[in-house]
Amino acid sequence: MGPDGKKLLNIVILGFGFMFMFTAFQTCGNIEQTVIKSFNSTEFHGSGYTSMAIIYGVFSASNLMAPSVVTLIGPQVSMFLSGILYSGYIAMFIHPLTWSFYTASVLVGVAAAVLWTAQGNVLAINSTDRSIGRNSGIFWSLLQFSLFFGNLYIYCAWHGHVHITDKDRQTVFISLTVISLVGCFLFFLIRKPDPDSSSGSEATESLLQTESGDGSTDSSSRPDLCTQALDAFVQACRISVTKEMLLLSASIGYTGLELTFYSGVYGTCIGAMTRFGSDAKSLIGISGICIGLGEIIGGGIFGMLNKKNRFGRNPVVLLGLITHFVAFFLIFLNIASDAPLAPEGGTDLEAFITPSVAVAMICSFLLGLGDSCFNTQLLSIIGFLFRDNSAPAFAVFKFIQSIMAAVAFFYSNFLLLHWQLLILVVFGFLGSVSFFAAEWLAESRRRDSDYGSI
Repeated sequence: MGPDGKKLLNIVILGFGFMFMFTAFQTCGNIEQTVIKSFNSTEFHGSGYTSMAIIYGVFSASNLMAPSVVTLIGPQVSMFLSGILYSGYIAMFIHPLTWSFYTASVLVGVAAAVLWTAQGNVLAINSTDRSIGRNSGIFWSLLQFSLFFGNLYIYCAWHGHVHITDKDRQTVFISLTVISLVGCFLFFLIRKPDPDSSSGSEATESLLQTESGDGSTDSSSRPDLCTQALDAFVQACRISVTKEMLLLSASIGYTGLELTFYSGVYGTCIGAMTRFGSDAKSLIGISGICIGLGEIIGGGIFGMLNKKNRFGRNPVVLLGLITHFVAFFLIFLNIASDAPLAPEGGTDLEAFITPSVAVAMICSFLLGLGDSCFNTQLLSIIGFLFRDNSAPAFAVFKFIQSIMAAVAFFYSNFLLLHWQLLILVVFGFLGSVSFFAAEWLAESRRRDSDYGSI
């Protein structure tokens, strides 16, 4: 197999590993608030929204140290150990206790920072300027298959269930834990790409040095590793205040807000709509499938188009913005305003129109499609602009995204639906405008590079 084929295989393996892990974790996040409401125990007093706020809050705080961890132990081991902590969080729901629930939330926040920094590093190392868009689309599409498979399982397991029993919960979370562990071990199939003049800088390649050689770490090598770790942290701080990253921060922050909405809040809203009938809880699974289909289609199409798209990334981001605005408007009309805060029995409050399951599922698809538009283009532009420092750059990306997700999960405990939608509209508009400016800078840099090679 040639160098390019080996790199592509690494991207596919990376995508499958994340697909298995997040089949478990995203399904867990989608249903955990509903599960907690159904949990019969006087000893448990947790909140799914609060847990996710903790995860993303710790995630954001841990992102600046994540490049140092990836430097010290390598991206492959980093992803495996992070996956083990993800699996532990899911397994906690088999017999949840308040202290273990929130402790696992903190640990997953740390693991998430390391996992996504390592993922960005592997993606950049196995890509070139010409293949970064294609590889981002392949990875994103495989990742979002997790929404399809996990939520299909939830629909089949909970179809016709008005109340989630302890046996229902335990069966689901044992299965999800096993699925997550399978994804962890897939990371060991990733191989270091062959040296190539276009594969990236020495700074980027150094993050894989701990995987090469005989694996020995004598005392003379440890100062170098510590220096690399410190350099990675300094680079992350420097990248966070560059003109390009400051422009991208608004669009990155928006993806954190809408991540919270489609992965946690919207599913809870659908499950709380008693006017959808007695099968409303199983509709959470169908909603997740529709989101996943939107993500897969968007990631595949826009990732592939990015390879030969003469118009740049801006049209894709504009399409994502329009798609989301249409979805938000329909959700505003179709879902009762108190649905995010409704008790287990659901809400009987009237929406602006007669609630329609079909409209709700169309909105789920549009949420996924719009999210894929933003994320594939962000992965692509960051991989291009910060190729020489991919791990610190992706750490900053996840720092901004996760801190905004934490804020969104926090206010989801209190704000009615229409206020949450208004916040999304404002940040979506600002994020798109700032992305357009960052893309202009990226194109200027590309033209300068092309002229310099003549």
